[in-house]
Amino acid sequence: MLKELCIATAVIVILATSSFAMAKEGCGGVCSTCHTLTAKDATEILKKTGTTVTSVKQSPARGLFELLVEREGQKGLILMDYGKKHLIQGMVVDIETLQPASAHQQPNPPPKQPASLDVTKIPVTHAFIMGNPKGSKKLYVFTDPDCPYCQKGHLELKKLAKIAPDVAIYVMLFPLPMHPGAMDKSRTVLETMSHDLLDKAFEGKEIPKPEKESSKKAIDEIVAFANANGISGTPTMVMPDGTIQVGMRDAETMKKMLEGK
Repeated sequence: MLKELCIATAVIVILATSSFAMAKEGCGGVCSTCHTLTAKDATEILKKTGTTVTSVKQSPARGLFELLVEREGQKGLILMDYGKKHLIQGMVVDIETLQPASAHQQPNPPPKQPASLDVTKIPVTHAFIMGNPKGSKKLYVFTDPDCPYCQKGHLELKKLAKIAPDVAIYVMLFPLPMHPGAMDKSRTVLETMSHDLLDKAFEGKEIPKPEKESSKKAIDEIVAFANANGISGTPTMVMPDGTIQVGMRDAETMKKMLEGK
């Protein structure tokens, strides 16, 4: 069962201090003595992502910088290793309290997840439909092509389309800020409505760049709807009755859920 989430603001990461500390003999134990990074330098390192770093602090977990970033008006936290070679999308969790531990105040705390929503309000005119477009059962899936759990879930959706011929699967492309390449992929899929490009996007393959401004507007409407209705992570399913199911399931389980079993 694919219950894991690629959360918009946080993927819980428990870090083993010894594997990241990069400590050496003679270290006084204050990481900032040896390891520094400015917001300007961090922005330069991340320039290919189109992300602006507004603040850098030492993470509560040794061996990492905590970056406050902004992209297209959305803010979030990401982590960078002291070697300045890798990013970690998520937050640190204190093992004792099981609460998020961060050097910055969380810029966008996720809204409380509602139990259901009005499916008639979902902007399905911007959906990519898999399965039977005229199916009597409708499943709405908010998904991001660069989310690893969504990529696994996409394979299950393809299976579901084969074993449940009366189901229309409304793929609501919901690129998260932590995945800078997901927006262009989502736009291209909507512009072309190509099943081949949809599959390639979720397989992590390169696809053509978008060309129409209308596709950005369409994705923005999906994102605005998700944010307004407490959907902050992917994958998230909405059942025909509006019930929200966080995460995705295997094809057989989804088929049974749609049948009310």
